[in-house]
Amino acid sequence: MSEFCLAIVCPPSIEEKLLDALLVSAGNEIFTSTPTYSHGTAHGRMANLEQVMGRSHSVKVEILVTGEEMTRLLQVLRESFKGTGLRYWAWPLAAEGEIA
Repeated sequence: MSEFCLAIVCPPSIEEKLLDALLVSAGNEIFTSTPTYSHGTAHGRMANLEQVMGRSHSVKVEILVTGEEMTRLLQVLRESFKGTGLRYWAWPLAAEGEIA
């Protein structure tokens, strides 16, 4: 059973690289990716229009993992995405399952 939902937010410019890394590193785990907006992004990482609007285009990925898987995955991301502005957070799951 998975213990956490790990959310990862990245700029669209690295979306494909991130998804490829997750497909390789996450094994058979199912994850989702959704276009979204980020607020509070450092201005140096935002286009001019994004600075005016106060939000930047982003992609949010959510994946269910155990604590051990999360530690391993975050290490892979730190090595592969250093300096890219990738952000993450995680929260414990109350329940998960599949309706078959």
